Amino acid sequence: MKSSRHIIHLILLVSFLIPFSHVGPLSAETVSEVIPGGQSVGVKLHTTGVIVVGFSPVQTNDGKVSSAEQAGVKTGDIILQLNGSKIDNMNSFVQEMKKLEGSKEPVELLLKREEHIFPLTINPAFDEKDEAYRLGLFIRDATAGIGTLTFYDPDSKKYGALGHIIMDHQTKKPIDIYNGKIVPSDITSINKGKNGTPGEKKARFSMDEESLGTIQINSDYGIFGKLNNASILKGHQDPIPVAKSNEVKEGKAKILTVVEDDEVKSFDIEIISSVPSKNPETKGMVIKITDPDLLNKTGGIVQGMSGSPIIQDGKLVGAVTHVFLNDPTSGYGVHVEWMLNEAGLQIESEKTLKDAS
Repeated sequence: MKSSRHIIHLILLVSFLIPFSHVGPLSAETVSEVIPGGQSVGVKLHTTGVIVVGFSPVQTNDGKVSSAEQAGVKTGDIILQLNGSKIDNMNSFVQEMKKLEGSKEPVELLLKREEHIFPLTINPAFDEKDEAYRLGLFIRDATAGIGTLTFYDPDSKKYGALGHIIMDHQTKKPIDIYNGKIVPSDITSINKGKNGTPGEKKARFSMDEESLGTIQINSDYGIFGKLNNASILKGHQDPIPVAKSNEVKEGKAKILTVVEDDEVKSFDIEIISSVPSKNPETKGMVIKITDPDLLNKTGGIVQGMSGSPIIQDGKLVGAVTHVFLNDPTSGYGVHVEWMLNEAGLQIESEKTLKDAS
């Protein structure tokens, strides 16, 4: 990348352990094969409104006070409105608060907490230092990081990545997205994983760069949307068949991922167990990295590797999702069947394929 670009150095801001409710797939289409990914992508999500990530007590005559916290605001709450004005982003919140800096009148917020939306009235505290009335909040409207592309369907232009939900690293709660995009990303270095400490990929990407695609869903099974620019694939791979969960077996397999720059490479793994299920399951496989080269470079599964496609017997069977903290060489995988379903792509049955032939 050119040095003149504004570069963001980040790791994916996710939690590996906290589940979230099923969001629901895009409109369904059938598919028998897709292009496997492995490319590193930069991810940026904008929340609906602004998210409360902490509290900033102000100095008053009665000591340090966060009136928002005292009123019952909680970390992870999303502010949708302020005194009836819609809050779209950080800027709109700041502009509305500037109008109220000289007033001690109560402020009414419309908050979203999990599935509940409700109003809350706050009496702002007078900040002696700034000589203005404050609510005492830390807020944010966007999260950025990196992940790995799992698949792309050239017919529908739909893609899937990550294999698990993106959590806010400060609130430890799922990000309620308003919109988002993915862009190309280069891996710059890797911190190797050790027992008790997950490793991580470090990457560079610019959110000013042209978007590769939109993010429409952030769910238990990853992020999903449509690619409007498939240049990231670079003719890397022709489409390959996809496997249902009951086709996956214990034994040798491979993953596709990036460990340096933007080059996708294949590495050996072992599928230790695979539990087929008629219902969506986020941790249907246990896998183990066996490739000496990958173990030497990463120590096993690292943050940012989530979404790396798993290929067995020439079929795309799943994606890497989680690392075991006590054994970074091993972790979980999700069956690709459930990722495809979330993207609105159903695997064609054998009967349908035979009829078509």
